[in-house]
Amino acid sequence: MGALIKVLIADDHAIVRRGLKEILARELPDITCGEAKNAEEILAQVQAQAWDLMILDLGLPGRSGVDVLGDLQNLNANLRILVLSMYPEDQYGRRVLKAGAWGYMNKESAPDELIKAICSLLAGRHYLSPRLAEQLASDLHGHGDVAVLDTLSDRELEILKLIAMGRTLSQVANELHLAITTVSTYRTRLLEKTKKATTADLIRYALENHLIN
Repeated sequence: MGALIKVLIADDHAIVRRGLKEILARELPDITCGEAKNAEEILAQVQAQAWDLMILDLGLPGRSGVDVLGDLQNLNANLRILVLSMYPEDQYGRRVLKAGAWGYMNKESAPDELIKAICSLLAGRHYLSPRLAEQLASDLHGHGDVAVLDTLSDRELEILKLIAMGRTLSQVANELHLAITTVSTYRTRLLEKTKKATTADLIRYALENHLIN
């Protein structure tokens, strides 16, 4: 028997964590699992010990998985992270790969596909679902339709989330230490990129795309 492989399962639903642990225990007996249910627990676990791989949900309470990816890169840039999300690949796939994830797959995928993805990461290879691989190939050849979310910068996405949470422009400016005129310019860009007309439209857009919980 080889050395145990340490996998951290980061998901806010206990039943999902349990299900993933059972799948991994059945298919990969050399794996031992840890758990985290929010951003604070994830970062504490990564600081406390070394992990070979993380399975990360995006829909965490408080700070989302997308936000956590940046911190994980600073803590351990070599950590292999598989994002397992309810959101379709065309919403977040490219963004999380750019943020440092090694793979992305939808929670509707079959268990054997999850095992395939984990084995790929453990072997030092990235994992792309067939759908995401096709999208990236189309982008490379200039034939893909880039999702609106992928056109937003990290700052634009951050401001969109704050607006969706009900912050006024002045509150956003204070929170991010920006001039209110700068925040207003970002709001104008967001309206243009999302093809929306009002702040209320932006809030609906953020909710429809699960940018806030």
